[in-house]
Amino acid sequence: MTKINQIRNYLEENQLDLAIFSDPVTIHYLTGFHSDPHERHMMLFVLPDSDSLLFLPALDMKRAVATVTFPVVGYVDSENPWEKIKAALPQKYFKKIGAEFDNLNLTRYHGLQSIFNQAFSDLTPLINKMKLIKSRDEIEKMLVAGQFADKAMQIGFDAISLQATETDIIAQIEFEMKKQGIHKMSFDTMVLTGTNAANPHGIPGTNRIENNALLLFDLGVETLGYTSDMTRTVAVGQPDQFKKDIYQLTLEAHLAAIDMIKPGVTAGEIDYAARSVIEKAGYGPYFNHRLGHGLGMSVHEFPSIMEGNDLVIEEGMCFSVEPGIYIPGKVGVRIEDCGYVTKNGFEVFTQTPKELLYFEG
Repeated sequence: MTKINQIRNYLEENQLDLAIFSDPVTIHYLTGFHSDPHERHMMLFVLPDSDSLLFLPALDMKRAVATVTFPVVGYVDSENPWEKIKAALPQKYFKKIGAEFDNLNLTRYHGLQSIFNQAFSDLTPLINKMKLIKSRDEIEKMLVAGQFADKAMQIGFDAISLQATETDIIAQIEFEMKKQGIHKMSFDTMVLTGTNAANPHGIPGTNRIENNALLLFDLGVETLGYTSDMTRTVAVGQPDQFKKDIYQLTLEAHLAAIDMIKPGVTAGEIDYAARSVIEKAGYGPYFNHRLGHGLGMSVHEFPSIMEGNDLVIEEGMCFSVEPGIYIPGKVGVRIEDCGYVTKNGFEVFTQTPKELLYFEG
C-alpha cells in the first residue's frame, strides 16, 4: 500500500474530506518529490475519493511532473496562490479537514481559511506514527548516511591542530564532504573546544583549539533523502583527570542506555538508564536535556527519548542516544550514536570509536 493510500484510508475511517500537508519533508516522504519552496507555498492535498493534488511554485513544475503520478498545479509569484488552489480542487464543500499542525504557520493557515473557512484537525500524530517504524530500505539508507558521518568525523579528527580554529575544522569537514558528493549536512556542524563545549548548543567561532582540553564534534549528513547525527568528544594533549573522569561517566551512561534498548521497554526507561548513572555520580543537574530524539528524513523526528515518556519501544524505531554533562566554565562532554531497534537490541549507524581518543595539538 502506498503512503498516499494510507492517508486515504485514514480519511475514510475518520470521515475527513481533505488532508493538507505543507512540510516539505512530509511531502517528500509521501510522494518522493523533494523541494524547498523557501518563502513560497508548496502543499499536498489528499482526498479520500479522487486524485491528490500537489501545489507548488511553477519553477518546480517540471521536476514534480516527472516524479508524481497525480495532478500538479504551479503558480507564479504574481498570482494569488489561494485563488489558484481553490480553482484546482474539486468544487465541493469540504466539511471536515485535517492539516499537519507542526508546519502550518499563520500565513498558510489564514490563506487556507480564506478558501475553506473550517476548523482543522491535526494530522501530525498520523504522520509521526507512519514515520515511526522504518522499513528495511529506510534503514539501509540511514546506514549509508551513518557511514558518511563516520567519514566526516575522521576528516575533523585529521584537521585537529592548535593553529586551527573551530570554524577552520568545520570548513574542512564540509568542504571534503562536498567533494564526496554530500550536498547538505543534517544541521550546522559543531566543533567546540574546551569550555565552549559546556554549552549543549554552543556556537563555534574563531576560538583556537585548546591544548590539554576536550574537543567536541557534533555532525551529520543528509544523503539518499535520510539523515545521520553523531557526537564525539576527544582529548587534545593531556586533559586533567577531572575531565577524563567526566568523559568516562558520560560513556558509562551512554552504554547503559544502549544496553537497555529492546522491544517492550519504554522511552522513559531508556532515558533513566543513562540519567541514573549521571545522577548517582552527583552530576544530574548538568545533564539538562532529553536522552534522544527520533530521526529519519529529518534529523529531529518523533519520538523523544526522555523522562516520563511511556511510549513502548518497537522493532524498527530509529533514535539517538546522547547523554551529556555540561559544567559551565569547566568542561562539556557528549557522546551520541543513532541507531535502530532490532528484535533483541539496538544497532548503531555510526562506528567511530567511543573510548576517549587522544590527539596531539
